[in-house]
Amino acid sequence: MYTDHYGLTGRPFQLTPDPAFYFDSATHRKAMAYLGYGLAQGEGFIVITGDIGAGKTTLVGHLMATIDRARLAVVRLVSTQVEGDDMLRLAAQGLGLATEGVAKAQLLDRVERFLHAQTREGKRTLLIVDEAQNLPVSALEELRMLSNFQSGGQSLLQIFLLGQPEFREKLQKAESLEQLRQRVIATHHLDPMDADEVQPYLEHRLALVGWSGNPRFTAAACAALYDHSRGVPRTLNTLANRLLLHGAMEDLRIIDADAVEAVADDMGHDAEAGRPAAHAAPAADHAVLGRIAALEARAQEPATDAALVARIAALEARVEEQDAALRRVLTLLIDWAEDDGTPQRPGAFRRTGLA
Repeated sequence: MYTDHYGLTGRPFQLTPDPAFYFDSATHRKAMAYLGYGLAQGEGFIVITGDIGAGKTTLVGHLMATIDRARLAVVRLVSTQVEGDDMLRLAAQGLGLATEGVAKAQLLDRVERFLHAQTREGKRTLLIVDEAQNLPVSALEELRMLSNFQSGGQSLLQIFLLGQPEFREKLQKAESLEQLRQRVIATHHLDPMDADEVQPYLEHRLALVGWSGNPRFTAAACAALYDHSRGVPRTLNTLANRLLLHGAMEDLRIIDADAVEAVADDMGHDAEAGRPAAHAAPAADHAVLGRIAALEARAQEPATDAALVARIAALEARVEEQDAALRRVLTLLIDWAEDDGTPQRPGAFRRTGLA
């Protein structure tokens, strides 16, 4: 893969969120300030929203890497759609409590006792709930009820809610969530990166995997990457990943705007909005196949003079090069896809216990 070609120790633009690659953009810096403020308060709800691929998961992972785990126990839930009772059980399981066959009242008592025990040990508890836009009102109400647990006027549980933009709208407009809104002490929406942050972002991630300046991204290339990604980190990662693959195949030491446009064209990206990464690879394959088919068709046209014969010969040679390149691309993409793993099953959830 391109990692060997450019002497990198790893893939700098993988799609799986990795807090080790956290980049302190202006919007992420503000979000970190709000999260830090919330932790200092030790109570209520902190709400962070952002579009798909904005970096919410990486942000929280970075936060978790900076806190004192000896003083803060963290439960993290990633769920799609669960009702109130299920949310309570997920939270209890995250705390390490048995829930099977336990009535709700008894389960609430166990949770409260556990939180009191944590407080006596000088340890606070933080619950992080991701994909909050999918939670029904009953689940959000259950979270609000959990935030009621107190000891000596001090909240026993603090909650961070992460979600897509529709969650912020839901929280603002739903009359039934008024009491929860009153518990929110800070909110922040993760915006895309600014155009002047693209080059530092690329170089930051590359530096973490041993980059020594090869390849170099021109200013025009960074501007083109911003145009096609609109500053959304995940979309930018997808483009940059394919761009490095292209650069390795073409043995490029300098990545310019033409290379970006060629890759974006292969990926079928809409320059105005961009497309999700899940559709990018198939679009690239079809684009390459389409160009080869067109060249082959033109090569089969009857020749009428020497110039046309020469043109056909050149096209046939180009077709052979394209065919070889396609086979190499597909082989590398298969390796890349296998390395990334299989996307999580829709409707499933995962959790991590106490950190």
